[in-house]
Amino acid sequence: EYHIFFSGIVSGGLLRLIAENDPSELVRQVQEFYGDFLPINEDLVALNCRNTVAMSCAAGTAWARDHAHLYERNRRGIEGLLLSLRRQPSTIRYQKSSPLAAQLAKDVSDSIRADQIFHFRSMGGGGTLLLVVDRLDDAVTPLLSQWTYQAMVHELLGLNNNRVILRGAPNITKDLEEVVLSAEQDSFFRKNRDANFGELGEAIQQLLSDYQKQTQSHDVSKLNSIEDMQRFMDKFPELRSQSHNVSKHVAIMGELARLVGVCNLMDVSQFEQELACADDHTAHMRELMDKLSSPAVKIPDKHRLGLLYALRYEDSGNVNLVKTAMARGGVTEDMIGLVDTILRYGGRRARGPGLYGVGTKKDLMTQMTKSILTSVQGVSNVYAQHVPVLMDTLQAIVRGKLSAESHPYLGRGPASGTGSDPVPDEIIVFMAGGVTYEEATKVAEFNKTNPGKVRVILGGSTIHNSTSFLEELKIL
Repeated sequence: EYHIFFSGIVSGGLLRLIAENDPSELVRQVQEFYGDFLPINEDLVALNCRNTVAMSCAAGTAWARDHAHLYERNRRGIEGLLLSLRRQPSTIRYQKSSPLAAQLAKDVSDSIRADQIFHFRSMGGGGTLLLVVDRLDDAVTPLLSQWTYQAMVHELLGLNNNRVILRGAPNITKDLEEVVLSAEQDSFFRKNRDANFGELGEAIQQLLSDYQKQTQSHDVSKLNSIEDMQRFMDKFPELRSQSHNVSKHVAIMGELARLVGVCNLMDVSQFEQELACADDHTAHMRELMDKLSSPAVKIPDKHRLGLLYALRYEDSGNVNLVKTAMARGGVTEDMIGLVDTILRYGGRRARGPGLYGVGTKKDLMTQMTKSILTSVQGVSNVYAQHVPVLMDTLQAIVRGKLSAESHPYLGRGPASGTGSDPVPDEIIVFMAGGVTYEEATKVAEFNKTNPGKVRVILGGSTIHNSTSFLEELKIL
């Protein structure tokens, strides 16, 4: 007999096909369990669906059919997430600069209207807002070096399905060549997932100190009775598990620290943040030329710096001069070609107005405020100045001020003349083209600072680091 369980919605046509091919009636049940996504953090999910950057660019063109299977996967992933959470969005909005986001929002809305299984009881209050956005609106965030634990591991070592490969790193023992980083199984990782590099070093030092104290209290030479021995053996599996956990985090931290030093990442990252957050062409050009000619800066980092410059100064800078300097610095021709590719994908003509602002007084005041805060809060924040576009969008929603011009409503929006939009109780964001752990960290901080108010769940096609993002750009 067969018991068939699907992770998403099963079409009537597929059920008929199963029935027609089951003359002996061996299929006893068919069930839908909506879970065709990977839960990563408490407020982060991904579809593990790659190569969706090209899907964004093909949307609305004759090439869209080449990506139909990826589109279907993303649409069903959004629907599966809504069904598993038992949510029927009271409002759906999308990013206007993305034909893909508009199409996804429309098709999900049509499914909700057509299928009775979406008709859940309303949450009451402000309800649930489904916001569909596209990676192309912010091509800067995936290019930046990361400084929180989960994001650093993903950027420098790779983090796939909670697994980290340390094989090949110096002084790594056999049992640490592949380790698991899961908040569900590892309380230290759960607590320090969003800790910055400095805080992480202190936390691991404390973890090691606590473990040493515990092992000293179980000195084998002091076991004087059978009862002492039994208590020790009862405790032994836990001690062995703790030993592996401590060794794991020490090994990961050691490899992260080694790569930060070898790649000169602190210096590189500081300049990345300046390129992402400030507008000072003369100073940026001078420092960029120094970095591109420096043997201390690795080729991939020179490449990312060139891309960040191009995104910020595509109209006002000298992109051709930077390309020439990249070539002299050892960046290969195919990597330099991605400068033009990233401008076609996420340049000024493709994206919405949110990345560097649109030059209004309000935008200028916001930038000045951020700059002053960075100065006041000190050097420890030099590596965390950047705020992804997504967070500005969420803050605008919470204030009831997200423009219907940049993020239209699907169907009828709120009544005009009210001055501001109703604030939802929950925002489910889906980013086609993939999200990053920087955005996930910022969403987690947002949820912690807004307890009981607005909760955000972030989902995306995949989780990008700079390597995976650039690999997808190459397909263009």
